[in-house]
Amino acid sequence: MSEFTTPLIVSPLADGKSWRLVYKLTYFVGSLDSDDTITTPPGFVTDFASVPRVFWWIIPKWGKYGNAAVIHDWLYWRQEGRTRTEADAVLYEAMGVLKVSRWKKNVIYRAVRLFGWIAWMRNRAEKANGRDRVIAMPGKATSPSNRPGTLSSMYTYLKSRGVQQQ
Repeated sequence: MSEFTTPLIVSPLADGKSWRLVYKLTYFVGSLDSDDTITTPPGFVTDFASVPRVFWWIIPKWGKYGNAAVIHDWLYWRQEGRTRTEADAVLYEAMGVLKVSRWKKNVIYRAVRLFGWIAWMRNRAEKANGRDRVIAMPGKATSPSNRPGTLSSMYTYLKSRGVQQQ
């Protein structure tokens, strides 16, 4: 069975929305003896689950699925070695490892499959614009995340690619 082999230890950032990993987070995909591991480095900035505020009463940004959300954020940031579909499958598997209820696991997974492309494209845009979501250690809770909004990231990315408004 798959497993997280390190604890999730984070520190909040000043924006009130982002958290920085203090230590690496490691997850074995498929089974504990698997050669397929995902290691999220210390300093990586996550927002946990990107759930719109209106739905927080059903599925908050943080819950039993927190570790899975961080691994998923890392895969969406890196965009190397796995497709978006594969990253979403890892999220689903990891939520099972964390014993997230079936209904909640399915709702989160379906929402990610429907709307995850927005975060995927935002991350692609941020990387193309020279941003990094791994910040220097040590940091403080007063450190800003310096992460621009989704529309700002997309606009800068499209502008750099020569896409112009008519």
